[in-house]
Amino acid sequence: MASMKSQASLHITLVGPLPPPSGGMANQTRQLARLLEQEGLTVNLVQVNAPYRPNWVSRMHGVRAVFRLIPYLIRLWQVSRRAHVTHIMANSGWAWHLFVAPAVIISTLRGVPIIINYRGGNAGAFMQRQAWIVSPLLRKVKVIAVPSAFLAELFRRYDLPVVIIPNIVDLDRFKAADSMNRPPVSAGPHFIVTRNLEALYDLSTALKAFQQIRQRWPNARLTIAGSGPERANLEAETIQLGLADAVKFSGRLELQAMAELYASAQIMLNPSQVDNTPNSVLEAWASGVVVVSTAVGGVPYLVRDGVDAILVPPGNPDAMASAVTKLLEAPEQMEQLVSNGRNSAERFSWSRVKPLWMSIYHDLTKARPTKASV
Repeated sequence: MASMKSQASLHITLVGPLPPPSGGMANQTRQLARLLEQEGLTVNLVQVNAPYRPNWVSRMHGVRAVFRLIPYLIRLWQVSRRAHVTHIMANSGWAWHLFVAPAVIISTLRGVPIIINYRGGNAGAFMQRQAWIVSPLLRKVKVIAVPSAFLAELFRRYDLPVVIIPNIVDLDRFKAADSMNRPPVSAGPHFIVTRNLEALYDLSTALKAFQQIRQRWPNARLTIAGSGPERANLEAETIQLGLADAVKFSGRLELQAMAELYASAQIMLNPSQVDNTPNSVLEAWASGVVVVSTAVGGVPYLVRDGVDAILVPPGNPDAMASAVTKLLEAPEQMEQLVSNGRNSAERFSWSRVKPLWMSIYHDLTKARPTKASV
């Protein structure tokens, strides 16, 4: 047989979450599976957040994890029989122990080479607490891939070799050309926040900043696209701040609706307290939307402050409002940020990222015998 398997013969077991909710890792898992299949690879997707069966189990806190874990382990064991590579989308916390660690162990028992595709802004705190149990498993894998230099620096502190493979943004869906029909700022600037409604994303700061912005731009609007446990608190705060007539909670949007939302906005606010490589920044860049973000985690590694985004301190609505006000009064700077952002988005296109993944897959499967059909 040839020393390198043909692309069409590669069987990839892809382990990760799927929407809903439409978080960054879930969207990346779904997108990667689709793109690899379009390239002719066979992808067996093992979903770590599959719906509970039966549905009433979801209300049984404390035991429902077992009802999800057992079917997950069974499917993982079954599909790994034909796998040439196991590609695991990994994050911190209990998800690591419940889903990533078993996938590493099962793939090791099956003799399947493993890629850990680690992401998430909480990795530093997680490794500080759990390195004693996480590091030994990471040393069993063939490749640790991370989407940013931020995470690469973190894992190298633990003598764990990593490769950087960027996230992927769908440039066919999030098109800067769509912004040609974007309403002018003079009609009332439209701001968006496209993060899940969770405490670590600190949407309260965005609301407080928006309240200040409206003092200068009373026709300004804010759309918050996402779902999560903080929605009721944020809606109550919106009323308290006197913003109920200007803020819309759209809930979770599917991809096309999200692309249309970006096309209607001028500025995306990212008030996160913890972050790595947020897909929302990539999507905003591709859509011709100016990015104003907190300078946390991997964000300063991703963007160039003053070039393709504006960075502000976290938890500081005054700084965010001031940055936005200055931008709205400097249309030339906004145009330059839009242009530079579009160029930056190209680095995350599938045409740029695909050769990196294909090279790793083929390197891992060299000299491995073709798995027999079962």
